Parts: sequence; C-alpha cells; structure tokens
Amino acid sequence: MAYRQADWNEPLIFELSNKGRVGYQIPPLEKEIKAADVIPEAMRRETAPELPEVGEMQVLRHYVHLSQMNYGVNSGKIYPLGSCTMKYNPIINEVLAGHPKITGVHPMQSEATTQGILKLLHTLKIYFLDITGMDKATMQPAAGAAGEWTGIMLMRAYHKDRGDLEKRTEIIVPDSAHGTNPASAAMAGYKTIEIPSGPEGCVDLEALNAAVGPETAGLMLTNPNTLGIFENQITEISNIIHDTGGLMYYDGANLNAIMGWCKPGDMGFDIIHSNLHKTFSTPHGGGGPGAGPVGVKEFLTDYLPVPEIVENGGKYSLSWDKPKTIGKVHGFHGNVGVSLKAYTYMVAMGGWGLKESSELSVLNANYISRKLKDLKGYELSYSPEKPRKHEAVLSAAPMLADTGVSALYVSKKLLDYGLHAPTTYFPLIVPEALMIEPTESEPVEALDAFIDAMKEINDLAYSNPEEVLSAPHNTAVSRLDEARAAHPKTICLSWRRLCQLLLDE
Repeated sequence: MAYRQADWNEPLIFELSNKGRVGYQIPPLEKEIKAADVIPEAMRRETAPELPEVGEMQVLRHYVHLSQMNYGVNSGKIYPLGSCTMKYNPIINEVLAGHPKITGVHPMQSEATTQGILKLLHTLKIYFLDITGMDKATMQPAAGAAGEWTGIMLMRAYHKDRGDLEKRTEIIVPDSAHGTNPASAAMAGYKTIEIPSGPEGCVDLEALNAAVGPETAGLMLTNPNTLGIFENQITEISNIIHDTGGLMYYDGANLNAIMGWCKPGDMGFDIIHSNLHKTFSTPHGGGGPGAGPVGVKEFLTDYLPVPEIVENGGKYSLSWDKPKTIGKVHGFHGNVGVSLKAYTYMVAMGGWGLKESSELSVLNANYISRKLKDLKGYELSYSPEKPRKHEAVLSAAPMLADTGVSALYVSKKLLDYGLHAPTTYFPLIVPEALMIEPTESEPVEALDAFIDAMKEINDLAYSNPEEVLSAPHNTAVSRLDEARAAHPKTICLSWRRLCQLLLDE
C-alpha cells in the first residue's frame, strides 16, 4: 500500500537553463527605447539579472510538476485535517468567483453599476442568517479569527453602551477551545478565564458557575466542541451566562457538523462567526484569504460594522446609518471572491443538500473513529461510547507508552501512504492527540484507505517501531527539524542559500 511520488529529484529551474534559449517572443519595436529614457538612474541595475534561460515547455512542465508535489484536496487521497473542515471546493465555485463580470467590478463604482454584486452579497447574508438563526449580519471580516475579534468587539460595544464596560473584564473559554478564542479576547482587551472540561468532554457546569460573576462579559464556545462532542447542556450553559449579564459567543469553526439540523441562534447564542472557507467549501490555502461573516441577535444590530448592504424595493445600496457602530473591520465588502464561492455552494446544494452534507460528515467521522478506537495503540478520548459529530480525537498515548512511537511519528508515517496527516497535538487536553475530520466529501474507499494505513502503522509500531520512528521515507524531504524550521533565522528566500543549507546537512 506504500505510495511514492514519481521523480522527487526535480532540478532547480536554474539547472535547466541553457544560454540563449528563450520561451517568449516580443514584437519588434517601431522605435528603440533606451533604459535611460524610462528608468531613473538610481533604479537601474549595474548587471543583468541572472534569470534562467528556458523554453516555454520546460517552464510549464517544471512548475506543474512542482505543484504536483504539493498535497491538495483535489489531488490527495484524503484530507483529514481536524477542526479545519478542508472539504472539496467544487470547480463551479471558482468559475463564478473568477468570472470577468465579478473580477472586473471595482468596489468604488457607483451603486447603479454594482447592483448585481450587491444583490449576491445581500442574498448570501440572508442565507447565512437562515442557517445560523441570527437576525442581522456583516460580511466584512476576512477570516474566522477576524470574525471572532469582530464579534468580541461587538460584545464590548454592547457592554460599553450599557455603562458597565469597566466592570465586564473577563471572557470565559473552555480548555478545549481553539487557540484563536483567547487571542481574540485578549486583542479586544479582555482577560481570559479558562474552565476545564468535565469527564464527558463537555463544559463542566460546576466550574462554569464558579467562574461567572459581575466581571463576565461573555463565553466563547463552539458546539459541537473541539472534541467533536455536542454540548447537550447548552441551554443550561446559556442561562448561566445570561443570568450574569454576559453574552454567548459561538465559534462557527464546527458549523459543518450541524448546519441544517440545528441553529446556534436557537441554542441561546447572541453572536456567531462562520468560516465560509470551511463550512461552505471555499478553502483558504496558504493561509488566506478567508471569510468570517458575523451574525447577531436583534439587540446587537446597532453595533455592526458599516457600511451595510440594504435592500429597498429591489434596489441595493450601502447604508452608513449606525451611530453606535464599531466602524469598519475590513475594506469595502470583505473578501468578495471567497464569499461568492460560498454563495455558489449554497445555491448548488440547496437546503436539503447542506443538511445531508452535515449528516455525511458526521457519519464519516464516526465510521473512522469506530474502526480505530479499539486498536491496541489508539484510544478515543472522553466518553468513547458517545457518538462524535464531524470530527474525532484519537489519542496515541497507549502506543507511545508501549512502543515509544508518538502521535507525531504516526503523522509522519501516514505521508508514506500518500495521505495527509490529521491535526496533531490538538486539542491540548488530549495527550498525543490525533484530530481527524474526514468531511462529507470522501467516499468510503478513501476512508478505508486511511483506516488501513492507521492500522498498519499501529501494527508496525508494535512489531518494528524503528520503521515508524524513521518515517517518512517516500517524500521529497525526509526528516525535518521542526524547531529549526519554525525559527525565523532559518527562513530561506534565496535558492542559493537553500542549496547551501541542504549541502551542509
């Protein structure tokens, strides 16, 4: 079952260079242009740039091959990256977002000439509100973390308007929270109060009651939580926070598990952000761009960012009429291209399709977890008898104790099978965590390939641990020093420097 990419020894583009070879043609100029006539002297090069001299086909083949060495949702076997919902992005989404009538629109055009794009964004907002159970929304935030910060700033504006901002200084988060939650709270000027999870992996109500008080501004929570477990006491949690005068904030990173089945707005949440680039198939490869619209209940509407797209008699316009607004959080209308991919996905799927998407993501996650949880080296953390939602967190702690093979090396060995590793070592409350989220996109054959690989790695760990501890063996680069790779002084922006580093090693 081992997988090996063909010909990893791809030469550098500079090594393909042959003097005098060109891959382009420039029409002859009617009049000779000298550099001195168009380039200021201080900006002129003293020597010609050392560019590779290659033909067009060489360039094409070289960069296409390099792209094939990267792992992608549409090229790899499965992408089980937990808590990120990196589902397949249908090509029709890209077609719409890249259409010239979309990309050619400038945000500063008059409203009379942008009715189409304003209508699309306004319709997307209506769909978003229907899915989440909120009353009003802004499409401006450019990512989930930006949406979180926007939501907490709305919470801050609410408490300020009530005259108790100085008193409300704390945001409560569970110990299984995404790392962006405390970061967003801190950026908004709040102190984070962490509460532990109970034995079943949900919020400990006793600990929550002990943590709340007059200082509580709100609670940040995702449901299902980061362990993939639904917080079945969410009504009680909401009542505890609201009774103290705090607000409920929903981290929408895990919305893929429940859309069409239940709504955060019905659970007692007052504010929600959604990662459009997770739940609605618009992956943010390379770290961006994303889109993180924020929805709120009616009583928070006055604080939303401006401008707001409004509809009146079939005409769409931008409204700035919000005296209590927190202001702009992004230029113009946010990342429109990402938003329109989500719009296309929603329209193509329809309400029943979105609901089935959640159903299948839950089915796939439970299929994998049930197949693996009873193996000698893995265990399903927290209430293993409970069904999971869209993701499941396995612990490789038994394997580490028995064989010395940690979760890190399970992930490294998966690369030898041509499989992307799951999220490793998160959430922090699970020792040797392997966080698996298959999404609804994968057929059972892909799930079985992943399960078989995990089983084989488990067997290898007990029979020949060195085989796993020395992995990966079939990748372009075998063993990396993670600490060194993360150090800013080792970042290579020069191919010569990179070559020298590789020679030194």
